[in-house]
Amino acid sequence: MDADVTDSAGTATEPDSKSGREPSTGAPGPDDNDAEPAAPPSDPNTKRHWLRWVALGTSVAILATAGAGWWFYRKLDGNITTDTSAAAELHTYEKERPTPVALDAQNILLIGSDSRSGEGNSKYGRDDGGSQRSDTTILLHLAADRKSATAMSIPRDLMVEIPGCAKPDGTRSQAQFAQFNWAFEAGGAACTIRTVEKLTDIRVDHHMVIDFSGFTDVVDAVDGVEVCLAEPVKDVQARLELPAGRQTLDGEQALGFVRARHGIGDGSDTQRMDRQQQFLGALFKKVQSNGVLLNPARLYPVLDAATKSLTTDSGLNSLSDLYELARSMRSVPMEKVQFLTVPRQPYTQDPNRDELVQPDAKNLFERLREDDTVSVSPDGKDARDGESEGKSDDSVKTSGNDSGGGSGAQATGSPSPAPTFQGTNAAAGMCG
Repeated sequence: MDADVTDSAGTATEPDSKSGREPSTGAPGPDDNDAEPAAPPSDPNTKRHWLRWVALGTSVAILATAGAGWWFYRKLDGNITTDTSAAAELHTYEKERPTPVALDAQNILLIGSDSRSGEGNSKYGRDDGGSQRSDTTILLHLAADRKSATAMSIPRDLMVEIPGCAKPDGTRSQAQFAQFNWAFEAGGAACTIRTVEKLTDIRVDHHMVIDFSGFTDVVDAVDGVEVCLAEPVKDVQARLELPAGRQTLDGEQALGFVRARHGIGDGSDTQRMDRQQQFLGALFKKVQSNGVLLNPARLYPVLDAATKSLTTDSGLNSLSDLYELARSMRSVPMEKVQFLTVPRQPYTQDPNRDELVQPDAKNLFERLREDDTVSVSPDGKDARDGESEGKSDDSVKTSGNDSGGGSGAQATGSPSPAPTFQGTNAAAGMCG
C-alpha cells in the first residue's frame, strides 16, 4: 500500500502531448486547493455571436407578442355588430330630433333585448321568427367632466307616444300611444331612440343592444357577482332558485335574478328594475375594484363576452371606440355611478301600466339634458320634500314653467335647490 502511495505521488509523468504544458510534478502547494481555474481568453467572435442570438430572440418575442395582440384586437373588433339600419332611419328624421345641449356630455341608450334568435339564446324560449322586445332600457348619461355617470331606467310598461317607424319587413308602423317596449318590437333600436327622444327631449348620441347570452357571459367572465338575499327565491319562469343569504351568482343565475318577477318581492316591475340597478352597480364595482380594466389577462374574457353579443351604432362599433368610452369612465368615483328609474306611477286607466309623475320626470329630464347635477338616495327623501314645497304654491303650478322643477322659485325669486331622486349607486353594492 505504501509503495502505491509513493509511486502515485512521486513518480514523474510524461508531458501532456495535447496541451503542451508540463504536468505537475509534486504534491499540491498550500494555495493550490483554493485557487480558481483561470478564465478562458475572451473571444470577440463568440460575444458577437451571442449578442446576435439575444437580439434575434428578443425580436421574435416582440413580434410574437405584437402578433398575438393584433390577433386579439381583430377578434374582439370583429365581434361587434354595426346597426346600419338605425342610422338610416335616424337620418331620415333628423329634423325632428332634439338639438344637443351639453356637447361634451354623452347620452348612450342601453337596450337589453329578449330576442330568442342568435347563438345561445334559444334556450330562454321559442324563437318566433326573430321578434324581440326591450326587456331592459337604460339611458346612460356621462357628464361632460366625466365626474359622474347617471343611468336612468325606463319602465317597459310605461305608456308613451311611439312614432311611426320602419319595420323589419319594410313596412311602417302607425304612430300610437302604447307601452314603451312595443317600440323596440316594432322598429328596433331606431324606433326606441326616437321614442326616448320624444319622451325626454334628450338627444341620444349612441346606442348599444346586448342579448341574454352576452349578459351571462360577462358575469361569468368576472367570476360571478355577489348578492345578499333576505329570503329564498324561486321563479320557475326565470329558471331561478336561490337560498337566502350571501352568495355569488354565475351568469345563468344572474340573468334569472334580474329578470324574475315571480317568487321574489311583490312581483312588480318596479322591484325588478330596482334589482337590475343594484346588480349592475355591483357588477361595475367588481370590475373596478378587482383591477379587471388594468389586467389584460382578466380583461380579455370580459371584452370577448361583451363584444360578441353587442350591436352598436357606427360611433361605437370598434374596440378602440369602446376602449375610449371605458377609459373615460375609469375616473368616475363609484359613489357617482348612479342608478334611478324615471319617476312614474300606475297608469290611471290600467294599474298594470305606468305613467310619468310630473313635474318630477320633467325636472329629471331637464337636468340630464343640461348636464346638471343629479343626486340620488335610497328613499328619495329630498325629492319628496321639494315636491311638497312646490305643490303648496299654486303660482308655480299655473305659471307655465316647463322645467317641471323648482320649489317656489318663481314665487320667491330664489333659486330652486337641486332635487334628490330615489335611487342607488355602485359604491353601495348589494351586500352593504
